Amino acid sequence: MIIIPAIDLKEGNCVRLYQGKMSSAQVVARDAVKAALEFKAAGAEFIHMVDLDGAVRGKMYNLSQVIRVINETGLPVEVGGGIRNIETINNLIKNKISRVILGTAALNDFNMLEEAVKKYGEKIAVGIDAKDGRVAVDGWVNISKTDYIDFAKKIEDVGVKTIIFTDIGRDGTLKGANLMQLSEISSSVSCNIIASGGVSNIEDVKNLKNTGVYGVIIGKAIYSGAVSIQDAIEVGRN
Repeated sequence: MIIIPAIDLKEGNCVRLYQGKMSSAQVVARDAVKAALEFKAAGAEFIHMVDLDGAVRGKMYNLSQVIRVINETGLPVEVGGGIRNIETINNLIKNKISRVILGTAALNDFNMLEEAVKKYGEKIAVGIDAKDGRVAVDGWVNISKTDYIDFAKKIEDVGVKTIIFTDIGRDGTLKGANLMQLSEISSSVSCNIIASGGVSNIEDVKNLKNTGVYGVIIGKAIYSGAVSIQDAIEVGRN
């Protein structure tokens, strides 16, 4: 199981949110590259980045920060937030993004998702952010009527290989991941499932590993010191 530290960007700063609420943004680092280099030194092999401004506004605002992290760390990066069209995806792939995460666009423009997967294959992932089992969009501002399991099956059918699943109610709360929903989605599709949101201690990491997920994204727990990234990576590897 791979451990993926998170860098969420808002107005150029690295921040953490509580249950996805933009008004709760707390700056945890001023420089994304510095944070990423610290993660690399601790053993991280992949970085998860989200353009929060882009997620709400529908257009990426922090791409330069993402490109700096790639160029200055040499680590593979997956990125989401504000990616709404194939032109943006083309540009991200051109700029050496290893994995493009579609969220709102995957639900609202399924034809574009199919085109992207056909063109870029495993470089395209889908973020399923759920609230009470329903898929959220537009930076978690709006909740659709789509069930998260039904959506996972639908995107699997078009060739999506990686799903990043977040229970919004757990994100940034340090209350533990939603193991039940993760087990359900893992057993419903053959995609690689990356869990995101709620990790509070090393026991949570161990519990997530037992669900069989491919990876775990950890943000607030690392920044707060509740989880040592070295310890989490050790759990993931063994």
